[in-house]
Amino acid sequence: MMKSLAIIGSQWGDEGKGKITDLLSLKSDVVVRYQGGNNAGHTIIVEDKKVVLHLIPSGILHDHCASVIGHGVVFDPEAFEKEVEKVRASGITITPEKLKISGNCTVITMYNKLLDGQRESKGPVKIGTTGKGIGPAYEDKVSRKGIKLKDLLNYDILLEKLSANLMEKECLFKNLYDCQYPSAKEEAQRLFELGKIVEPFITDTFSFLDQCKKEDKKILFEGAQGILLDIDYGSYPFVTSSSTSFGGIYTGAGMPGGSVDEVLGITKAYTTRVGEGPFPTELFSELGESIQKKGNEFGATTGRKRRCGWLDLPLLKYAVKSSNLTSIALTKLDVLCDIEGLKICTKYKYEGREIDCAYPGIDLSKVEPILEDVTTFSDDFKSELSPAINTYIKRIEDALEIPVGILAYGPERSEIKFLKEFL
Repeated sequence: MMKSLAIIGSQWGDEGKGKITDLLSLKSDVVVRYQGGNNAGHTIIVEDKKVVLHLIPSGILHDHCASVIGHGVVFDPEAFEKEVEKVRASGITITPEKLKISGNCTVITMYNKLLDGQRESKGPVKIGTTGKGIGPAYEDKVSRKGIKLKDLLNYDILLEKLSANLMEKECLFKNLYDCQYPSAKEEAQRLFELGKIVEPFITDTFSFLDQCKKEDKKILFEGAQGILLDIDYGSYPFVTSSSTSFGGIYTGAGMPGGSVDEVLGITKAYTTRVGEGPFPTELFSELGESIQKKGNEFGATTGRKRRCGWLDLPLLKYAVKSSNLTSIALTKLDVLCDIEGLKICTKYKYEGREIDCAYPGIDLSKVEPILEDVTTFSDDFKSELSPAINTYIKRIEDALEIPVGILAYGPERSEIKFLKEFL
């Protein structure tokens, strides 16, 4: 039996990772977030109660499970404080034994949030960010000006680092964006106070995971967003700022002394995208709006409408290869029930030739999707699957050359079929 499993979004995020992570964390000893920040959003329905997690791993819903926020996550301590309050108000216990946060996480400062908002509203290119400071925080990290979570525990060090961090940004705030911003002292005081709230949870998570591995604990790695939003593998520049693919586990949390046994790609039965950027199979018709409404396609973090389109096999094939996916979970199959004129994209026409797999740097705005008609299905998922839906699943498996291991057909924990064993 496998000891480690990664759950990764195989499209542009919003594939329904939350519920599946929640169910599989029931079998796990540890659940780990390794990239992104509170720009992610997992909506989990537990006994008619909706719990939305943005930063805290889904394992927090289970008392037997330790939840880890690895060093690859960018951490907003103010958002964390509010999320802890909401989750505790839902009756869920959060303790330092249940939740461990790397002191090496890069902190999202008020300056990062201000920059994000100003760029999106006044800059020449709209990326469609959540405005939560994620990208600018990763910029600070890469330019070696980042504030680390452990810095929040020492006011003098924090003030010194924030003063250096502000030097260049101050020119942008004053001269380019003409906006108000807190002084280094004000921001240091705000973060220092928030640091007192986070301090009990700060842990050497790398060594903690190393020990878990030695003890043969079952570890679940919980990805945020999706492979097509990866900073290297995604549809650049309309991407997030972290490694959302399989490789992000090794850089953002660590897997000491081993590798991940299974990589499960969460895949919506159709395709959606939030924000800007090319989308080859996007539906601009009433059918697209119908799928959007039926699938309740609104972002858990922002509430923004998700653009909807047919399932895109060339992009999925690329996701499988770029993230070493070993199986997929096919979600929201119920949304496609009774859809007349159902189609699937099998290839692209691109630069005078046909291709069946995308690749890094492909210009998705210039591809022409080749669509294949699919027989409509009308399953209730309570009995045997119909031949039509089995054909749809088989078509996907044949193209991707990996099995569909899970079927999901609604928001509830119970609305899921496991076709293979995990953990």
